[in-house]
Amino acid sequence: MKKFFVFWSVLACFFGLLFAEEPVVVQKVAVVVPLDGEVTEAQFLILRRALKAAEKDGAAAFVIRMNTPGGSLGAATKILELFLKAEVPTYTWVDTNAGSAGALIALGTDHIYMAPVSAIGAAAPVSSGGQEVPETMNAKIVSYYSGYFRSAAEKKGYRPGLAEAFIDKDKGFQIGEEVITAKGTLLTLSAQEAVRRIDGKPILADGIAGDIGELLAQAGLGGAKVEEFHPSGFETLAVWITVLAPLFLLGGIAGVYIEFKSPGLGVPGLIAAVCFLLFFAGHYVAGLTGYEVAAVFFLGILLVVFEVVFFPGVLFFAGAGSLLMVFSVAFAMVDYWPSRPFVFSYDTVGGAAINLGIAALSGVGCIFVLARYLPAIPVLGGIFLKARLGEDSWAGGRGGAKSAGGFGVGSTGVAAGNLRPSGRVLFGETPKDVTTEGDFIAGGTKVRVVRIEGFRVFVEKDEAI
Repeated sequence: MKKFFVFWSVLACFFGLLFAEEPVVVQKVAVVVPLDGEVTEAQFLILRRALKAAEKDGAAAFVIRMNTPGGSLGAATKILELFLKAEVPTYTWVDTNAGSAGALIALGTDHIYMAPVSAIGAAAPVSSGGQEVPETMNAKIVSYYSGYFRSAAEKKGYRPGLAEAFIDKDKGFQIGEEVITAKGTLLTLSAQEAVRRIDGKPILADGIAGDIGELLAQAGLGGAKVEEFHPSGFETLAVWITVLAPLFLLGGIAGVYIEFKSPGLGVPGLIAAVCFLLFFAGHYVAGLTGYEVAAVFFLGILLVVFEVVFFPGVLFFAGAGSLLMVFSVAFAMVDYWPSRPFVFSYDTVGGAAINLGIAALSGVGCIFVLARYLPAIPVLGGIFLKARLGEDSWAGGRGGAKSAGGFGVGSTGVAAGNLRPSGRVLFGETPKDVTTEGDFIAGGTKVRVVRIEGFRVFVEKDEAI
């Protein structure tokens, strides 16, 4: 019995080893993103998208390969704030130059490495044209940002005085009794100066690395797989789409309005669809939203269309669809990080609220202009619900009497197609654009004009026998 038990035990172990799955080895990944040329708002948006993706994928490191002479101080501040909140270890590899804004951005990352021939520093503010900032304004900028970047450097474990010496030439910088740079000169460090150790701690950089692989080896990530992040042409376009978001929303709103006022035309509806598609695609590529938000938007559209086609005038489905569309448009612009709890604050929803407000106000203004002025333009007026009856035929519109031409309230005709609720009716041989009171009327149905408001003709089913 004992031998029988041992036999089956050995057999079970054999088959267990034979069919056992090999352990899955997850290789560490280091995401490398270039920051070349002038620091701009566009680079902030690209870096934000790349950092979000790195956090979501559980990257072992996020490395900026930096070669910049500087750029926008506002954009540099946004990028630095991005890294201050990052949950993945961040690195800066100064590949030749980290001047001005680049030096301040580097202070927001966890570790700095220098190429053998490179420099970092000299972050004094200048105007967009490169000229000196007026003295009073310069004093205010330097006072605020030197303190701001000092606190950022301290949070990341760098020597706080570095940030001040980078941006304020009157500060100077020294460690103990050793003067690194005297007052009256902005601090700039070569690779060798940045890694020099004083009191057991480097002045700034952790080491000198000839390439990314050497950096990772020194950082203890030698086995990590390097993934280069290069923004595509559409990603660069996406940056501008997010900046111009109110204009795309305005185009969508105007297109929907014109399509509603000119049923069957198609072109305004197509323009609206393209505007909304670019809006969501741009915000997705820029790292602000996902497919699910666009799906909610198009679900809202389907609900509105569902009501117009099957239950005109109910308003329940159209109302719910409209709310879904507004919510998805607003949420697409919210700076939401999937790996972190959502916090309702100005930083997350402020930009979305401003863009949505601009688009809404502009849309109302655009609709007013279209309704008020475009129908009077000979070429464009035909796309609106204008029956082109001539001045005399509209004479009795508001009063309810028929005009001398025989057309007015009470006139009857036949629907040339389905009215959902707008469409075209034949009054004799003359086609006219009309709208119902919200009811669906099938094509071929006899209808009667119930009222005329401006250029809009309202009809209902003619129940007379």
